Amino acid sequence: MAPAAGPTLFGVNVIAVATLLAAVATFAVLIALYAATTVRDPMAKRVKALNERREQLKAGIVASTSKRRRTISNKNEMADKVRGFLGSLKMLQDEQVQKAQQKLMQAGVRSKDLAFVVIFARLVLPIVFGVIVIVGVYALDWFPTWGAFKRYGLVAGTLLLAYKAPDIWLKNKITKRTNAIRKGLPDALDLLVICAEAGLTVDAAFNRVARELGKAYPELGDEFALTSIELGFLTDRRSAFENLATRINLDAVRGVVTTMVQTEKYGTPLASALRVLAAEFRNERMMRAEEKAARLPAIMTVPLILFILPVLFIVILGPASCSISDNLINK
Repeated sequence: MAPAAGPTLFGVNVIAVATLLAAVATFAVLIALYAATTVRDPMAKRVKALNERREQLKAGIVASTSKRRRTISNKNEMADKVRGFLGSLKMLQDEQVQKAQQKLMQAGVRSKDLAFVVIFARLVLPIVFGVIVIVGVYALDWFPTWGAFKRYGLVAGTLLLAYKAPDIWLKNKITKRTNAIRKGLPDALDLLVICAEAGLTVDAAFNRVARELGKAYPELGDEFALTSIELGFLTDRRSAFENLATRINLDAVRGVVTTMVQTEKYGTPLASALRVLAAEFRNERMMRAEEKAARLPAIMTVPLILFILPVLFIVILGPASCSISDNLINK
């Protein structure tokens, strides 16, 4: 006799589906264990970048400007080749390069030479993907049932997406980094207030806050540590604060920088001004949390309908449906 088939629900073998779901869950658990056991220290790479920035500032004080630029330019041969290629095509504009460098700094990328790589990617990616899609659609006839309008739309969409891909990647990294910095800014300001009231100088206070917040908020600790280094090496302290506002695309940081510059210029009390800013930022963070909580019921409606209710119906009605189906089949 043939082995009895397992229970079915709407013609689907329940045991096979359960086995598949158990395999997927096991695979997800293995991935989670691997991710948890292979966590790397995020500060090692950041400390290396800060040390490189310190060496660059030392070179700017000791060596001449031309020698410093020549030393920095010799670090990345690929960027030099890309720069020469773009220069031969007359595609390099100072404003475009500065804008790309600023976006890279806001994304946490310290190397300014990668700006030429981003500009080069905007040029190459549309050509590569455009040629592939054009050959596939019109020469190899990938979609024979599509009309001329759909084919043109696919080619145009591919070209546009390939051109915008570097900007989308940069914007995504900037958004994630800005959100992480925004979360830790009120705590950083509270620590700055404590350091200022304890009698520490501004650069020592930034260094102390960077060490204390390095584990909880590595992005903010990285920026504060770099600001502390620049305050110690740059001749104009205002430029160090302005560099901080340039590297972080956040209005709150610009307000902190303005306060620090005014404090340096007019000698106003730093602790009281930072205390007011910290209170404002905490209120803003609380308001954003309340706004997200208010949107949660509307956001959870779709997952509730699509995922939770069907599973609930299967758990409640599944055994009864299997029993009824087996009884009807046996009769």
